[in-house]
Amino acid sequence: MSNWVKTILFLIGSALLTHWIPSSFFRNLDTMVHEFGHAVVTLALSGQVQRIELYANHSGVTLSAISQARSWSIIPVALAGYTTASVFAWFLFSAFARGKQQVGFLVMIAISAISLLLFVRNGFGIMFLIGFIALTIIMMAIPIKWLRNFYYLLLAFLCLEESVFGPIYLIQAASRDARQAGDATNLALHTGVPTMVWAIIFTLFALWCAKQAVQAFLGGNKRSRSTNRQSSAYSYRD
Repeated sequence: MSNWVKTILFLIGSALLTHWIPSSFFRNLDTMVHEFGHAVVTLALSGQVQRIELYANHSGVTLSAISQARSWSIIPVALAGYTTASVFAWFLFSAFARGKQQVGFLVMIAISAISLLLFVRNGFGIMFLIGFIALTIIMMAIPIKWLRNFYYLLLAFLCLEESVFGPIYLIQAASRDARQAGDATNLALHTGVPTMVWAIIFTLFALWCAKQAVQAFLGGNKRSRSTNRQSSAYSYRD
């Protein structure tokens, strides 16, 4: 079975699984990472981040100011949201495959804490970040490995699913009204490249990152099973 087929099946399975599990609250993690990407690139290009708002329907917005002299920087800022979310999902699975879940947890907490302290200003966003940070710290401290792994993988699968289906929804939005397709619309306005093209580019990049994530995850599971078999064999030796 090809890696692309595995990736598509993995994404379909993720969508079905995460919709059966009560996970609405945690879907805001992908939104937070998306908006955090916008904010970081804005600051890196000498812009000003006024605030980030996260909403209960899993949407969000980053309000920023960029000088006319650096208007070109709108392009990398608009590119940053979906690409950051896609790379982040890949990172979570890669960390899990290497047995570095604690690193993944710490990165999630760090992004949440920075967002809370510097960027997010609306009521729901603040409450989400406080609750998410507190719950993640508690889960890190719980000495039950399978429960920690379940929580970590729930977040990873949600980020993977949202990072891919978000750009796909962008394609749908662009097909209905090119002026209402978020980041793809902003890029079209400043580059002359059609909104639909940008939506497709975001989707292809998300799928490529998803393929890397799936390969890392499946490869990590194979290595883990191989290590367990070797450990079992050695355990009988005196």
